[in-house]
Amino acid sequence: MTLDWWSMGLQAVNVLILAWLLSRVFWRPVAGAIIRRQEAAQAMLDEGKTAQAKADAALAEVIEARAGIAAERDAILAEAMAAADIVAKAALKEAQTNADRVLAAARTAVERDKNTARKETGVRAAALSVEIAARLLGRFNTPVVQAAFIPKLVKAIAGLSASDRAALTTSAADLEIVTATDPEAAEKARIEHALRDALGGTAHLRLVTDPDLIAGLELRSAHFAIHNSWRADLENILKEVENAG
Repeated sequence: MTLDWWSMGLQAVNVLILAWLLSRVFWRPVAGAIIRRQEAAQAMLDEGKTAQAKADAALAEVIEARAGIAAERDAILAEAMAAADIVAKAALKEAQTNADRVLAAARTAVERDKNTARKETGVRAAALSVEIAARLLGRFNTPVVQAAFIPKLVKAIAGLSASDRAALTTSAADLEIVTATDPEAAEKARIEHALRDALGGTAHLRLVTDPDLIAGLELRSAHFAIHNSWRADLENILKEVENAG
């Protein structure tokens, strides 16, 4: 077999020319496109990293803002709870104070009502006792008892001031000698005689009867009275009981 070196040489030259043409016409544009695609991809990656960094920064800001909002909310809630607690304690204290005041007023009112009721009961009891005593004493109103009031009335007249006694004796109106019962003529004369002597002998005397005296002898004028009877004594006792209450 014989080799054709000229044909092989020409084919080699053709291969070299083809390789040169491919490298100049095909491989360089393709390589350039690949490089440009790689650069674009890298640019996109870099842009994505930048965007991710910005997103991470924004997320961090959001998280920090949310943490700040939560802290502020907690602070506001704590402050509100503290203020509400203060208001509640103040309201409770005021309510307790008002309740204590109402209870104190109620106790005072109850005590006052008890004292009033006790006083009223005591006064009613005293009045009833006086009325019972008056009825009982009325049974003992005898001429002897009646006569015992004459010296007491004379002594009371003697105890008057000179001006009061003069006003009684010079009065144009009659002085009333008040008795519980209508005395006998002799007793009436004795009473008038004793009182005229006590008044100086010039008074105008008139004898009247008042059963409410129970027993006793009193001297009355239009503006003056000397009380000298069991009824007056019982009324004085009743006043003392009322004042003591």
